[in-house]
Formats: sequence, structure tokens, C-alpha cells
Amino acid sequence: MATAESERPARVSGIDKIERRRIALAESALKTLGELGYARTSLREIANNSEFTHGVVHYYFRDKIDLISYCVRYYKTKCARRYDEVVETAGSGDELVTGFLAKMIQTLVEETPMHKLWYDLRAQSMFEEQLRPDVEAIDQLLEEMIWRILSRYADLTGTAPTVDAPTAYALVDGLFEQAVVGYAANPDKTPDLLTDRLLQVLPKLVAA
Repeated sequence: MATAESERPARVSGIDKIERRRIALAESALKTLGELGYARTSLREIANNSEFTHGVVHYYFRDKIDLISYCVRYYKTKCARRYDEVVETAGSGDELVTGFLAKMIQTLVEETPMHKLWYDLRAQSMFEEQLRPDVEAIDQLLEEMIWRILSRYADLTGTAPTVDAPTAYALVDGLFEQAVVGYAANPDKTPDLLTDRLLQVLPKLVAA
């Protein structure tokens, strides 16, 4: 007779298999979501533009909100982690700022549709109560990411933050959202504008 311990690996393996499939579905769905946005995307539309059937998509996600929330949470978690290496390896304030700006401009240029989807989802959460817990969790994750960068910058420059974490996040994220909106109309100038604006703001967020 199997013991509880002998059964555990099978259960964990099953969980891992389900999570891997959800990740595969999310990665497949993100392109469609980025192109169509929240309102115009259905589970059937996602299935039609992927290798998965509508039945498979619906098996792993109970509805559109469940899928889109998972997709954005998965993507934004990866986004937040991409700055970790910059924070850990920077040897000076200037090096940290240079690395941070390079990563931010890269994601602006290469992944604009994904960021548009995030801001679309965040706006929709004001009307869709089911979205709010995931949106709040993602916002918290991004706020912590900005605070790690600002705190490290303060350490490297011998200064201290002049604002709290929510304020720092609101300022940086506001500039980034503005750039996401402007990039479609002016892709040549928007990255430089974002860089200039962040270079103006970041030094004001710390003081000796």
C-alpha cells in the first residue's frame, strides 16, 4: 500500500505539469492579447491564433479574465526580474542608471503591446472586480522593483530616498505609461524622451 510520502512526488509532478501547460498557453496567448487588447479578446480568439484548441484553453482557464490575469502576471513577473542583474552588479550610481534605462528602453521598444495590455487591464480593473486582486499584486511587484532600484541607487551615491515606495513607483511608472502611449505615434523620438525625463526625475528622488 502506498504511503503519503510515496504519493507526494506524483502529486507534485501533476501540479508542475499543469503549471507548465498554463505557462505554455500564456506565452501563446500573449501575442494575441497584445494585438487585440482586453475588450476584443476571447478564449476562442486566443485558441484560433495558437496551437491549442478552444477546449484545451477553457480546460486550464475558467474564463477570459482568469487567462488574461494569469498572462499579465506571468509577463510582468519576468519584467520585474530583468532588472535584478543591474541592481546586483552595478558598481556606481551612474552604472546603475545606465543599466536601468537600457533595460527599460529595450522593453518599451520590443514589448510595447504587452505593456499596452497591462495598462488596459489595470484600467479595466476599475470596472471588473475580479481583476483587482491580480492587478494589485502586479502593482505591488512593480513597486517593489522600482524601490529596489532606487534604494540601490541611494546606497551607491551615498544619499537617501526623498520619497516613499508608492510615490517613486507612481512617478516612474507614470513616465513609462506615457511613453507606451506615445511610442505608437512617435517611435523614433519616444525612447529618447523617456530617457531624458527619467534622467531629470531620478536624481530628485534622493538627497544627501
